[in-house]
Amino acid sequence: MYNTPMLKRSMDRKVANAVSPNGKTPTIANTFGLPAGKAYSCPGATSICESVCYAGKLEKVYKGVKAVLLHNWELLKNADSDTMVSLLNEMIVDFKKDCDKRNAKKLFRIHWDGDFFSDQYAYAWKKVIENNTDVQFWVYTRVPTAAIILNGISNLSIYFSTDDENINHAKNMKVLGIRLAYLGKTFAVTESVMKQLTGKPGAKCPENNKSIPLISANGSACVSCGLCVFNKADIRFSATKK
Repeated sequence: MYNTPMLKRSMDRKVANAVSPNGKTPTIANTFGLPAGKAYSCPGATSICESVCYAGKLEKVYKGVKAVLLHNWELLKNADSDTMVSLLNEMIVDFKKDCDKRNAKKLFRIHWDGDFFSDQYAYAWKKVIENNTDVQFWVYTRVPTAAIILNGISNLSIYFSTDDENINHAKNMKVLGIRLAYLGKTFAVTESVMKQLTGKPGAKCPENNKSIPLISANGSACVSCGLCVFNKADIRFSATKK
């Protein structure tokens, strides 16, 4: 019997919704990725984000990681809308089963690596997110049209990722009520820019700021913090972590 290929989820210590008793490893694959870069899934990539992309660096170091990302890319890059929706929804249904088995909160990070490579793909995610209201999703994107397509969904926290190269798009996103995630050289720089963009300093990412661990017995950094997961504040990242 022929088995239809499925998308593959990933585990990421920073975003895990369930961790081992010793607080060192995730126990549920609660994120999904695609290969990074303009040649693949990141049409909105800037030279700044490409220079610091931790996910892209992992692709180069670990062949198994890149293989999973390329598997997902091959299934989605030329798929029609219905196929995209079917593949993504099947993946989320499997994720929910894992959560139910472990009595874990249904928190799913879209794109630990990669981005929305087309409007069609963004609309497919929109349908899947709206069909799975028992899951809280969160995502960062550098694609303005994707941010607009996905804005306003109650169970999705969406951030427009910005730096000095795409800051004009960020200004437009803020007018639409979309949260910003700004990357600068230092936290002092990011605070100044965020005040210009939003009128407020925004929040430092506490993991990036080294004030909370990547993962511990209390959970992953992102879930323990909750700012981005639940869309509580505009967020700031420092490329130097200073």
